[in-house]
This record gives sequence, C-alpha cells and structure tokens, in this order.
Amino acid sequence: MKKLLTLFVNLTCIALISTSQTVIPLYPDSIPNSKAVPDEEKQETNAANGRINITKVSRPALTVYLPPKEKANGTAIIVVPGGGYRAEAATHEGSDVAKRFNEMGIAAFVLKYRLPSDVTMVNKEIGPVQDGQRAIQLVRERAKEWGIDKDRVGIIGFSAGGHLASTVGTHFNHPYINVGRKVNLRPDFMILIYPVISFADTIAHMGSRENLLGKDPSPEKIAAFSNELQVSKKTPPTYLVHAEDDKTVKVQNMLLFATALQKYKVPFDFYLYEQGGHGFGMNNATSDVKWMDLLQEWLVKNKWIK
Repeated sequence: MKKLLTLFVNLTCIALISTSQTVIPLYPDSIPNSKAVPDEEKQETNAANGRINITKVSRPALTVYLPPKEKANGTAIIVVPGGGYRAEAATHEGSDVAKRFNEMGIAAFVLKYRLPSDVTMVNKEIGPVQDGQRAIQLVRERAKEWGIDKDRVGIIGFSAGGHLASTVGTHFNHPYINVGRKVNLRPDFMILIYPVISFADTIAHMGSRENLLGKDPSPEKIAAFSNELQVSKKTPPTYLVHAEDDKTVKVQNMLLFATALQKYKVPFDFYLYEQGGHGFGMNNATSDVKWMDLLQEWLVKNKWIK
C-alpha cells in the first residue's frame, strides 16, 4: 500500500511538472518607462464561468506554452488578451487560446502587458506597445531554445488586445524600446479578434481610448493610435474575426482595417458572424462555425504552419 501511495505521489508530481508553464519576466533588468511603485496586481476569478481577470498589471511577463516536440512545427504566436486596457482576460482570451495553438503544433506565449496608468508609468500611452514589441524581440532572441523559426512569429489580440496587437503590427518601424539596428519588431502575421482598431469619435471604444490616451487626447494622438490609418504595404498578412451585432466594439473597426489592408494589397481574410456580440473568445455560442478551425486552414494555406 505504501509503495502504491509513493508511486501515485511521484506520478502526480511528474504530471504537475509536465503541465506547468514557465513564466518569464519581459525585461531581465529594469522595466522601461516605469515608476518605482509597489506591485498592486490583482487576479479575480468569475465564480459563474471560472474566467480569470487580471488588473493593475505593472510587471509585464510572458507565459510560455510549448507544444509536444513531436507536434511542434516551428511557428510561434504571441497571445494578447483583451479587457479595455483596464484588465486582461487571462483565460478565455489567453491560456485557453495558447493551448489550442499548441494543438496545432504552434508555440504560444501569453503576454501579460502593463495596463496604462499614470501611477506606474512615466508615459502610459506607450507602455503596452513597449511590452508588445519586447515580446516579439524576446521570442526571436530565444527562438533556437524554443525550437522556433524566427521568421514565423505571429501575434493575436482580442478586443483592446487586438488594438495592442494591431499597434505592434503597424508601428514596427517606430521602436518604443531600445533595440539594435538589426532587430526585427514586425510580426510575420497578425490575427485580430473583435479588435478595437480606430480611436475616432464615431466608432471608438471610448473606454479603451480613455484608458490609453486619457479623456481629452489631441487629434494627432487619436490619429496615431487609430491603426486603420497606420496600415502600409508592409503590414503583416492578417486574419480578422468579428460579429455584426457587437455593441461593445463596433464591427466598423474590423471593416475599416480590412479596407485599409485591401487598399495596400496586404493579404488578409476574415470571418464575420451575424451574431455573437463581444468577448466570446474561441467559441461563439450562436454559431456552429469555429473560427479557430478556419484560422488553422488559413495558417496552413499561407504556409505559416509547415
């Protein structure tokens, strides 16, 4: 009996070790654009659905999800949860998504980015994009260690995380962090799910805009962070998903970005649900269509999965 108990404990420990994830601080030394303040990060679990939300993030990090070696195909993706630049939906737009990418053989890295705050940052409007750019840099720096092709590193973002992802995908020629001349900050492909794109008065998700830029941003700042205006012929190939009845982030955000991609002849594809509202993650309960399955087909077709 004692031997059986010991064996059970050992197997349990092995299982825990094999399924645990590595969390890496985004910056090895000091965090740029930060103030020396206590860490007040909070994590809350929704009792109804088990989803975890994180608030007051001031210590950015990456959580590493590697696929089994026999399935790994060398592609990597950075996962950026949404939350209106007020919180981060860590499970249904974070860890759950990473695990689904692992099933495709893709290495996934969930980004816990700094949430805009005048208390924790010198300039809150650039803190999140600094973290997004650093995530791209870090994954490429350690590509060999993780079995990744540094030329197949993508990014996916949900809601305000979609705004951050699209900022990383359109502002890559403007380094917000200190990098060498040869560092490539451009994602190789981009996936935007019910994304906040535009900060224009008529269609902006005002909560995201105010949290990032404040209540009275200048027209120049609004334009700079309205990412449909930042698209160029070098913008990464993009896959888009939205629901027509989204009352939180208007579908015009996605349509404007798609129009800009088309204008500059950037390859893109999209799936538009008739219903589903906002924040459905990978599973839109109003439809039998699984956009993740369609996305996988797109990744294979475009040879991001080889």
